[in-house]
Formats: sequence, C-alpha cells, structure tokens
Amino acid sequence: MPEQESEAELEARLPDGEEFEPPASFVEQANVTDPDIYDEFEQNWPECWERAADLLDWDTDYDTVLEDSNPPFYEWFTGGELNASYNCVDRHIEDGRGDEAAIEWVGEPTDEDNRTYTYEELHREVNEFAAALRELGVEEGDVVTMYMPMIPELPVAMLACARIGAPHSVVFAGFSADALATRMNSADSELLVTCDGYYRRGDPLDHLDKATEGLDEVDHEVSDVVVVDRLGEDGFGHDLAENQHDYDELVADHEGATVEPVSRDAEDMLFLMYTSGTTGKPKGVKHTTGGYLSWVSWTSHAVLDVKPEDTYFCSADIGWITGHSYIVYGPLALGTTTMMYEGTPDYPDKDRLWEIVEDYDVTQLYTAPTAIRAFMKWGESHPDAHDLSSLRLLGTVGEPINPRAWKWYYKHIGDESCPVVDTWWQTETGGMMVTTLPAIDDMKPGSAGPSLPGIDARVVDTSGDEVSAGDAGYLTVNNPWPGMLRTLYENDERFVNEYWAEYSDTDSDDPDDWVYFPEDGAKLDDDD
Repeated sequence: MPEQESEAELEARLPDGEEFEPPASFVEQANVTDPDIYDEFEQNWPECWERAADLLDWDTDYDTVLEDSNPPFYEWFTGGELNASYNCVDRHIEDGRGDEAAIEWVGEPTDEDNRTYTYEELHREVNEFAAALRELGVEEGDVVTMYMPMIPELPVAMLACARIGAPHSVVFAGFSADALATRMNSADSELLVTCDGYYRRGDPLDHLDKATEGLDEVDHEVSDVVVVDRLGEDGFGHDLAENQHDYDELVADHEGATVEPVSRDAEDMLFLMYTSGTTGKPKGVKHTTGGYLSWVSWTSHAVLDVKPEDTYFCSADIGWITGHSYIVYGPLALGTTTMMYEGTPDYPDKDRLWEIVEDYDVTQLYTAPTAIRAFMKWGESHPDAHDLSSLRLLGTVGEPINPRAWKWYYKHIGDESCPVVDTWWQTETGGMMVTTLPAIDDMKPGSAGPSLPGIDARVVDTSGDEVSAGDAGYLTVNNPWPGMLRTLYENDERFVNEYWAEYSDTDSDDPDDWVYFPEDGAKLDDDD
C-alpha cells in the first residue's frame, strides 16, 4: 500500500497553473511524436487529412479530399467507396488476427460469465445477423433503430447494419418510450432491435414493455421487432408478438451465413444520432461513412494512442456519441480490444471499475469528470487496492474537468506516469476537436489544450472578433473537418440556422466566410 498523501500536500506539490510534460516512457512508444505535425497540417490543409483516410481500407480510391464548393454542405473523400463493417472486422482477420479479442464484455452481475468476442466470432455473428436483417426486408438506405443497453448484441447490430448499407439510429436505453417513438417517426424507421431487459444495481429492469409502449406511438407501420433475451431466467415472461423475433433464433437460423459488405460512397450515411434541440424537437445528426470513420480512427490513433495489442476501456454508453466513436467504430477500426461494461461504476462495490482495469490489464481509460469526482468522494483506497499499472493513458470526456479532479486522476489512477487527455467535442463534431496530443503537448490541469492539428478553433466575442489571452468568449471552428455532421436529417435549413448562421455570411459561396458555432463557451489561456 503506497503512503497516503493528503489533498493539501497534493495541491502543494501539483499547484494550479503548472504544466506537466508527457512522461518519457509514454513518448518512447507513442503513435504520434513529431511536434511539427501542427505546422505540417496547417501548410498542407486539407490534403493533410489523407493521413486519416490512409488508416482505412477503401474499395475505391477517392478523387478529392475535400469538396467545398457548396458551403456548409462539405463533402470529404469524394468518389471513394468503403464499408465500415469490413474496416472494423474483416480486415483484421485477413491480417491474421482473427483469434484476438475484439470485444470484452463485462455484465453487471458478478455471478455470471463475462463474454469475449474474438474478431472471428464477431465476424460470424455480424454476418449472421446481417443475413437475418436482409431476410426481414432491410435494404440499403433503410434506417434501423436500436433501443438497447450496454450488451454486445448492440455493436453486433450496428456493424451488421453497416455491412448491408443500412444506417442505424441508436436510442439510449434510459430514454423514455416517447423519445423512442419521436426518433422512429423522424427517421421513418420500420425495424427496431431491442431487448427484454437489463440489470441496474442488481435489479432486472423490464425494457421490452417500455419499447412496446413507444412502438404504440409510432405514426407508421413497424414491420419487425428483434428482441435480445438478455435476462434469461430473470426475465419478465414476455410472449413475443407476431412481428417480434427472438435474436438468438434469428442468428441460429442463419448460422454460417456470409454477407458481402456493401461498398458505400464516402458520403453515404453511416448513422443518425439524435440530440436534444433548443425547440424541444430532437435533431437527427447525420454522420457519413468515409469522413466519420476516418476521423474517429485518426483521433483514436493520435489522441488515445490506440494500438492493436491494447485493451482499451471507454466507460461511456454506446447510446451516446462517445460510445459510437470511442467504444465501437474508432477502436475496432484500429483492430484493438474494446471493453464494454453493462453496469454502474459503484455496483456491487465502489472499486468495480478498478477491478475491471486490473482483471483485463486495461491500457487506456476514457471516462467522464462526473465519474472522477465520484471516485474522489469515495476515496483513493478503492483504486489503491488494485494493480492499475497496465494503464498507459487516461482521458476525460463530456464536460470540463476542474484542476483538483484532474490532479487526483493523474496521481491516484495514473500514478503520475500516464498522460491525461482532456477532450472537447460534441455529437455534431463526430470526434475529438480540442485536446492535447499526449506525446507532444504539455498538460495543464483545467485546460483542454490546443485544437488538434488541422483544426482552426478560435475563441471570439459576440461580434465574432477573437478575444485576448485570458479572456472568455465563444468557441468557433473556422474550417471543415472530415468527422463533421453533414446536415440534420431532412432539415438543411435548421442545420444552417443552428450551427452556421451566427458568425457566417450565409449568402456567400466562399468557405472562408462560413464559421461553425457549437454554442459552447470557452476561455483563452493567459499564455496563448
């Protein structure tokens, strides 16, 4: 047991405003180490983003990196074709890594077996479910809705949809029946994948009843509902209706099926992600196949330092964009092992997360400041009771992290040997935008860091003028990037008004006159 350090002693040793260099041991093995990358990307923009595209396998090479003749409706890697499912699964098997773990799933109950999906096993089930979806009538371009908790059938279903060119729309399992109906109505989605229930803090929750309630509010015919039996003997005794299908039976009926991945245009929609709107009506954020997948792959590579041999753990929920980008698509595209945990970090005990890190030799942990503050409240005795030495990098996401929580995380979880990447981004950006490159940039607790190479982020006042160092204002992004949303589903006008109109000349065809406004406040550091 290491000697305990009081909070006052920690504050004195790691004072506010101090910057921390990347640990030398991390720098030696990092994916991105050249500080000239910032200048190179600025001087070679937008062709610099070929580096992101090169992380993927393309069925057809793209002709142009960026088509910007109709701002803000930008197109990336035009003419290129690829398949996200192939990039996340098949190619790793072809590289001889089929027996390596793709997904490590840990359920909430401690008395049940956890599940490991190798890339070969993931490939088999993705193909079988893709074949089942086709038999149910799902065609390329159809939107399939998923209303599921953190169970492995969720990423299987996402990848099966991507395989056949059907965009998915994942609804967070904690949302209401009305939220499900609203999203299915907006997307005109005719097929739902859901489950009977799931566990939360030791209790089985009935999810199918809530899903059925939502389906009753959908304004069009829903042809089929696929139901995963998560609870087994703890279930609620549901009898499936005529248009409801048991997931396991569907997969078994298509055992051994092989579905050729559909070549999708780089600008074809990969998924819809609905986010709350100021008017109360959810916004259907449209993300595309080539730009989005290249963006989350590159940021996973450059910021999270993901390698194929890693076991990477993002504690978010796949029902949110963080889970899409940094549990499913980014890590799997790079061929690593991605962790999934069904439950909460304090059940059955407050060291549940640290138990997982120790048991699976987790190399990166990406979590929220809210969770870190809870860990602080529970005390360092919980992480100190576990061997966390496998960790190589720590990350935060979802909200700003205050210096006190940052330093606690850095010391008690990372043992002051792991860089901490404090990341700003949002559903609409697809992936990280403002953060440090962990082997290049010094870390400053409470400051996310600079914008990533190739991203022109600024802090401006209400008139659009850049603020001085030390002043606060509004964050803007003055150039497009591959992972950006392309529009709001079937609502281009709202897309322009909500994200561009504030600081842009909306009558201009010059992309230099268009400024993305995420509606987030920001402060420019005194030393910037």
